[in-house]
Amino acid sequence: MSKKISPYRNIFQVLKLNRLVSISVSIGAFCACMFSGFLVYKMHRDAVEHAFAINTRGEVIPLSWQLRRDNLKVEALAHLELFHRYFYGLSPAGYQEQLEKALWLGNSTVDNVYRQKRADGVYNRILQYALVQQIDTVKSEVELDQAPYSFRTRTVFRINRGMIEDTYELITTGKLLPVERRFPENTHGLLITDFFEARLHKLPVE
Repeated sequence: MSKKISPYRNIFQVLKLNRLVSISVSIGAFCACMFSGFLVYKMHRDAVEHAFAINTRGEVIPLSWQLRRDNLKVEALAHLELFHRYFYGLSPAGYQEQLEKALWLGNSTVDNVYRQKRADGVYNRILQYALVQQIDTVKSEVELDQAPYSFRTRTVFRINRGMIEDTYELITTGKLLPVERRFPENTHGLLITDFFEARLHKLPVE
C-alpha cells in the first residue's frame, strides 16, 4: 500500500519558496535603487563641478566650479561698483541719465530709495546749488555660498560745494539675484534686491 503525502506539506514548501523569491526580489530592487541613486548623485556632482564654454576659436573648454565661482565674484563686484558709481556719483549735467542706468541694476527696493531721495529734495539741491558728488572708492564684500548673494558695500564720496568739499562714507547692504543678461542695461546678469542704506557719516578732514 503506497504512502500518502500530506497536501499541507506541499503548501508549506510553496510558501517557503515564495518567501525566498520575495526576499530576493526586494534585495535586488533595493540594490538597484541604491545604484541608481549613486549614478544620479555622480551625474549631479559632475554637472556642478564642470561646465563648458566656447572660446573665440569655437573650441569647447571645460570650466571648473572654482573657475565659475571666481568669474561670478568678479562680475558681482563689477556690478556693485557700477551701480554705486551710477547711483551716487552725481552731477547737475548727467545725473538723470546715470540714475536711469542705475535703476536697471536693481529691483523695487532700489527704486524706493531713489523715490525717497527725490521726495527729500536731494536731486533738486544738486541742480540748485550745482553740487557734484564724486566717488572715490567702492569696496564690496559678497557671500557666494547661496543665491541670492548677500553683499555689503563701502562707498566713499566727496560733495563739492564750490570752495567747500566734504567727504562721506556710505555703507549699503542687500542681495544679488542672478537674472537673464540684458545688453546694455544689465550686462552682468545680476539684480540688486533688499537694498538698504545702512549708515552714512561724514569723514574728518585729513
